Amino acid sequence: MRSEFQAAIAQLIAEKGLPREVVMETVATALLSAYRKSFGGGENVRIEVDKNGDVHVWTEKRIVAQVHDAAEEISLAEAQLLIPNAALGQTIDVDSSFIFERIPAQTAKQVILQRIREAEHEHMYENLKDWVGEIRLGTLTRKDPSRGWLLDFDLDKADKVEGVMPPNEEVPSERYRVGQRLRVFVVDVRRIQGRLLQILVSRSHRDLVRRLFESEVPEIYEGTVEIKAIAREPGSRTKVAVVSRQEGLDPIGSCVGVRGSRINNIVHELNDEKIDIIQWSPEPAAFVGHALSPVKPLKVELRESDRTALVTVQEKQLSLAIGKDGQNARLAAKLTGWRVDVTKPAEGEVYEEQFDDTRDVVPSYNSGRRNDRQGG
Repeated sequence: MRSEFQAAIAQLIAEKGLPREVVMETVATALLSAYRKSFGGGENVRIEVDKNGDVHVWTEKRIVAQVHDAAEEISLAEAQLLIPNAALGQTIDVDSSFIFERIPAQTAKQVILQRIREAEHEHMYENLKDWVGEIRLGTLTRKDPSRGWLLDFDLDKADKVEGVMPPNEEVPSERYRVGQRLRVFVVDVRRIQGRLLQILVSRSHRDLVRRLFESEVPEIYEGTVEIKAIAREPGSRTKVAVVSRQEGLDPIGSCVGVRGSRINNIVHELNDEKIDIIQWSPEPAAFVGHALSPVKPLKVELRESDRTALVTVQEKQLSLAIGKDGQNARLAAKLTGWRVDVTKPAEGEVYEEQFDDTRDVVPSYNSGRRNDRQGG
């Protein structure tokens, strides 16, 4: 039985793709469960499977002058044959490997397979948890009326893993189709009914933009340029505030790339979603002014009581500052954390522009006319 058992373990390791130590530990736990299922008790029994697949069974027994329960007790004379300095009242581990031969083969097989399936599930779950917060490439398989789009991630155990993009994680302007390859942001990995794992993904999450910048801009990935904040209305427009952590390094130029190469790759992936790259500032008034890109305010006054930024712009730029349906001001508010109230100068008031550095704000980047093409 032992050689057959060792061969079965080797087969499990090869088929399941689990680490050897995980299989050994799982099999040992399963054998102990099978023993208790067959004979009851066994609380003082410990089973180990070594790297060669050999099974070792140990029984913890108390040393007594007279044995009343051989399953839990051992005489002093017998104990001293194992450990010469053993004394009454001590507990010792006694080699009881013969117990292994008493476990019914069918029971052991059933319990081992059950525990291996559980270990396989747990191993996959632990690996997939590392996906959370990252971008992954999946294939759309079908659309569920209630749950949204389902995806396949080309995993070996695809029957045990389900990718789901709920309707609220879609981008309204994007069009999806069965068989389409899609780069998505992994929001969460969940256990659901049975042993099925569910990967919750998104195309609308703002951190999808963050990860795209990290992949396209080495300075962001390396930390010499930092993304301080992102405000996004998926499919339409995003504002990204950046700052340099290295003297002399232009954070906006780093994000744009030579002739717009870096930012255009990101815009392409987002289907021509407009992107404003903003110079972050530790000064709230300056940050609000930058956030209203492409408009350059005349004045920014902060009202701390209700965290409102009162922004004055040239009358001819008022509608641009507010944006279509209020979008520009709304995104600036999300980006900065201040409510943004945009007005034109009062009659007779004259201002000098506060923000005269053309590098403070950079207008939207996009790669051309929006269409229904889906990047990925």
